Amino acid sequence: MTVMWILQIYLKDTCRIVNGLLKTALGPTPGSTTTLSPAQDITFRYESVKCLVSIIKSMGSWMDHQLKIGDSYLPKSSESDTSTENTSIPSGEDGIVSDYELHPEVNSEVSDAATLEQRRSYKIELQKGVSLFNKKPSKGIEFLINTNKIGGSPEEVASFLKRATGLSETMIGDYLGEREEFSLRVMHAYVDSFNFKGMDFGEAIRFFLRGFRLPGEAQKIDRIMEKFAERYCKCNPNSFTSADTAYVLAYSVIMLNTDAHNSMVKDKMTKADFIRNNRGIDDGKDLPEEYLGALYDQIVKNEIKMNAISSAPQSRQVNSLNRLLGLDGILNLITGKQVEEKPLGANGLLIKHIQEQFKAKSGKSESIYHAVTDAAILRFMVEVCWGPMLAAFSVTLDQSDDKLATSQCLQGFRHAVHVTAVMGMQTQRDAFVTSVAKFTYLHCAADMKQKNVDAVKAIISIAIEDGNHLQEAWEHILTCLSRIEHLQLLGEGAPTDASIFSGSNVEIDERTQKSMGFPSLKKKGSLQNPSMMAVVRGGSYDSTTVGVNSPGLVTSEQIYHFISNLNLLDQIGNFELNHVFAHSQRLNSEAIVAFVKALCKVSISELQSPTDPRVFSLTKLVEIAHYNMNRIRLVWSRMWNVLSDFFVSVGLSENLSVAIFVMDSLRQLAMKFLEREELANYNFQNEFLRPFVIIMQKSSSTEIKELIVRCISQMVLSRVSNVKSGWKSVFMIFTTAAADERKNIVLLAFETMEKIVREYFPHITETEATTFTDCVKCLLTFTNSKFNSDVSLNAIAFLRFCALKLADGGLVSDEMSGFDGLSSSEANEDASKLQSSTEKDDHASFWVPLLTGLAKLTSDPRSTIRKSSLEVLFNILKDHGHLFPRPFFIGVFSSVIYPIFNVASDKGDILVKDDQDLRASQPPQPEAHTWDSETAAVASQCLVDLFICFFDVVRSQLPCVVSILTEFIRSPIQGHASTGVASLLHMARELRSQLSEDEWREIFKALKEAAAITLPSFMKVLRIMDEIEIPDGSQSDADIEINSEHGSINEDDMDDDKLQTAAYVVSKMKSHITVQLLILQVVRDLSQICIQSLSASNIEIILDILSSVASHAHELNSETILLKKLQKVCSALELSDPPMVHFENESYQNYLNFLQGLLRDNPFASEMNTESHLVEVCTKILRIYLNCTVSQQKPGKETRAIHWILPLGSAKKEEVAARTSLLVLALRMLSDLERDSFRKYVSNFFPLLVDLVRSEHGSREVPHLLGNMFKSCIGPVIMH
Repeated sequence: MTVMWILQIYLKDTCRIVNGLLKTALGPTPGSTTTLSPAQDITFRYESVKCLVSIIKSMGSWMDHQLKIGDSYLPKSSESDTSTENTSIPSGEDGIVSDYELHPEVNSEVSDAATLEQRRSYKIELQKGVSLFNKKPSKGIEFLINTNKIGGSPEEVASFLKRATGLSETMIGDYLGEREEFSLRVMHAYVDSFNFKGMDFGEAIRFFLRGFRLPGEAQKIDRIMEKFAERYCKCNPNSFTSADTAYVLAYSVIMLNTDAHNSMVKDKMTKADFIRNNRGIDDGKDLPEEYLGALYDQIVKNEIKMNAISSAPQSRQVNSLNRLLGLDGILNLITGKQVEEKPLGANGLLIKHIQEQFKAKSGKSESIYHAVTDAAILRFMVEVCWGPMLAAFSVTLDQSDDKLATSQCLQGFRHAVHVTAVMGMQTQRDAFVTSVAKFTYLHCAADMKQKNVDAVKAIISIAIEDGNHLQEAWEHILTCLSRIEHLQLLGEGAPTDASIFSGSNVEIDERTQKSMGFPSLKKKGSLQNPSMMAVVRGGSYDSTTVGVNSPGLVTSEQIYHFISNLNLLDQIGNFELNHVFAHSQRLNSEAIVAFVKALCKVSISELQSPTDPRVFSLTKLVEIAHYNMNRIRLVWSRMWNVLSDFFVSVGLSENLSVAIFVMDSLRQLAMKFLEREELANYNFQNEFLRPFVIIMQKSSSTEIKELIVRCISQMVLSRVSNVKSGWKSVFMIFTTAAADERKNIVLLAFETMEKIVREYFPHITETEATTFTDCVKCLLTFTNSKFNSDVSLNAIAFLRFCALKLADGGLVSDEMSGFDGLSSSEANEDASKLQSSTEKDDHASFWVPLLTGLAKLTSDPRSTIRKSSLEVLFNILKDHGHLFPRPFFIGVFSSVIYPIFNVASDKGDILVKDDQDLRASQPPQPEAHTWDSETAAVASQCLVDLFICFFDVVRSQLPCVVSILTEFIRSPIQGHASTGVASLLHMARELRSQLSEDEWREIFKALKEAAAITLPSFMKVLRIMDEIEIPDGSQSDADIEINSEHGSINEDDMDDDKLQTAAYVVSKMKSHITVQLLILQVVRDLSQICIQSLSASNIEIILDILSSVASHAHELNSETILLKKLQKVCSALELSDPPMVHFENESYQNYLNFLQGLLRDNPFASEMNTESHLVEVCTKILRIYLNCTVSQQKPGKETRAIHWILPLGSAKKEEVAARTSLLVLALRMLSDLERDSFRKYVSNFFPLLVDLVRSEHGSREVPHLLGNMFKSCIGPVIMH
């Protein structure tokens, strides 16, 4: 309480003094009397202002003095570190390791030396080099290389630095952080010599920092930590999304280590603080809290020993170390948030500290003066006196033109800004800065006086001296600088920036430019254009555009004052203006970000001016970016986040000229930025080029898009060796261009893509696999170009070129054998399996996007693209498949090849799956197939060729391949079916000797399934005809029965819907018969290929196929009512009849031929009772034939005994003639039976032979065969 009372009494006295000085400075109030003369009053006011200035100045001086105490223990130079180190380094030979440890190669030579003197001389030189290194590292390394004590390669120097003793750890860190080329290569070799594989991140940093001390320059630390992050991610590729995450986390760990292990840090960082500070650092996502929590515990429990400034007192070490590492303010940039500024220690701890001092000295009777050393106490004084000071300075500056008085006021403003800015008093700081900015009168130049010019100078001084603490106040200062430059341009008669943005009124612009010189400004008429009148009229300080809304012309007096005031501004030269921007390099991390934010706001205000758009701040932004491009990555990244948003917003401006100017400025920055080399696994180039991507995607301007394509082309082709993560943005831009609706943009982008792929392909694949994926996606987008088929075809050709380059580069190596753990069953599931398997190896991941992209093109609506993509895809696999391990190749089949045929099959399947709606309406129209017959032929042939070529590797895929081919065979499209037959037979012939019994079984099972799978749906289609009534013809039923002649109907006798439905059934029946016959053909040909090696189980499958198809054919021919309906419909619609009899004949002929071949060539025939089976089939054929030769009884009439055979009608005769060939085949096979076999089975078919003798035949061959059978076969049996 005593302390608070003393402090309050002191502040009250201060307040009284300041308020008294304020009243004196403002003079007597109006209406009051004074005994002072006017001269005395002025002098009294001036002295009062001077006192106020002295007070605020003394506050600032005391504050500076107290704050500089905290820096007194900082090392003044690197030599101070060296001197400290040298005290701990033993002199003489004790400071050097043994010759063998230091340089074994040289040691072997020295050990062979003839004399001890040579060894001593070598050691002295080596010690000299080490001593020189500890003073000047680069000189020491140069000496050691020149004297052959170490090798001259970066790797050898790095090994020396890592293993030699006696070297200053501080100097090692300093040397590793240098930016000279050789030192940089040594640092890279040094970091690459570490193996962090399997290490926890915290342990990796600890292990890394144990051999040297971090240098004292932020840029040096940045280079080292950047390389460390890259190396850690290379050793642990699945640890983070990118090296950017490791880089930021490394800084966070170092800051945590500093915070946790210094006793003078009272408010320790908690685990929650650490987790919060690192949110969003993993490419916008959060790292797991458990991971960050474990890392926090590890660092807090076990300090990382960096020993940065071991000799400094701990009370200073926190601030010193942070400054040494360049970490002050960086944490705010990591999280992207600005921490609220807090007073320097102005809290309860300060009051408690002062109270303890009073208590300690309270027992002494003598007068005591208490010296306060904490600058935060000053805050209380400023809070009570800033208001009166602001009022005194402002009123005096506004009312007085006395040079001494105004000068004192401006000095007061400068000191007040300094104190409030450093103390973090944002409101007070902004109030003082805004007041000075308003007193510049740049917003109404016609009223400007010398004191206003002095205010401009004060603003520039504030910017240079206190820039680190201005934060949001920068916007006021930069607005003033923008207005100064504008007025100077007018005074010099230079053309305004508006001429850059307007493409019209060229003559008016030229006349305006010619009339802008100083001599012509005195002419009244020359200033009456809207832009000039707005400047002369002026406006309020806060108005965005000066004088726009002020009506009327300017007066002669305004023009005169304006011209004279322009002369006053000559005192402000370009050097002073530019110095503010050049000085930005010296701003700290937070200040430069605030500076860039403010400059972006001012630039947008300039560009959006309706009367006089300007580019001053925009050009300064480009300069600022150039000046600060060498800042550490964290700071530059934060700056670029601000600049990127600015360039995007302005680049999408409706004013085309503004947008073009901005894009050109962005191009200049990008060209400069790409001069810097980017390490692996980082993503900053991609972030830097992102504005181009966003504008390219969102802009509707052809000119802007074309400009972006040209800019990117120029940048990439000129800096191709430095492009790393930037490839992603480059390909995104070209992908957008490829999908553009303007031909010139597409062709321009493809021209560059062609050059990139042809000439710079290795640069694409040297980065991560996703870059190559983006390249492939870009080329695939070009294949969809609708302007030029050559572009599409060339893009496909480049995809094959990419495959060739991948193979030549050895990207697929023995490492891919790691896929062996992937089972074939897993590989057969879906595309995700292939992608997941490639995660085990980077090389495979290059092939996945290429192959899957080509696979997608096979469903392109353009025939040439489909065929070209199919050929390229399978040629790639055929040419380079030997590079793929078995699991990967199997994955290619399941994830790339099979989906191609599935898509085609899904889109082309016109088999009826559900006929519920067919009964009530006409049949659905089939979908158009994605593939035409030519494409299907190419696809199936390529598939079979690939499978044959790599049969030993992918033989497990035989069932799937056969399934695809049988899908072709049972396709309703004739061309597809023929293709499937040819391909399957080709595969069987080529692999006949390699196929096992089980593999043959798979083939025949697939054919069996193909024959049976369509039967249910087909029979449903046939049942449609049951509900369709077909009117009878003119003939009677008796005539039809006797003569077997069907009547005719007209189309008018049936509804159109019924006719179309019946026609659909006819079409489906023909297609079905064709498919069944093709399956029989394949079975026949395949059985001939392997007839001698057919196993009993495979024979059974083939017999099942032949039997089922033959039975099905006979069943169809037994549907007499259905057949008559179909015949009448075909007659009415003039369609050919379905080949029903031919179907049945072919079925049984194939059946018989196979049985005969078995009897002749296969050893299993006798075991399987093949002979009995043959007789059974022949007997069935005889019965079928006999049924055709007998006149059928009309249903519903009584059956009567027939005592004579009626002659056959014409239709029956045609059917008998059609079946004669099958009968002849059956009779011959029965005749060919051996005598014992014939005797064994003759009783089964003898009655049928007798009936055949009595029947009418359409061929003389039948009676002839029957006669021979009775004579040569049956006769001997009877005689026996």
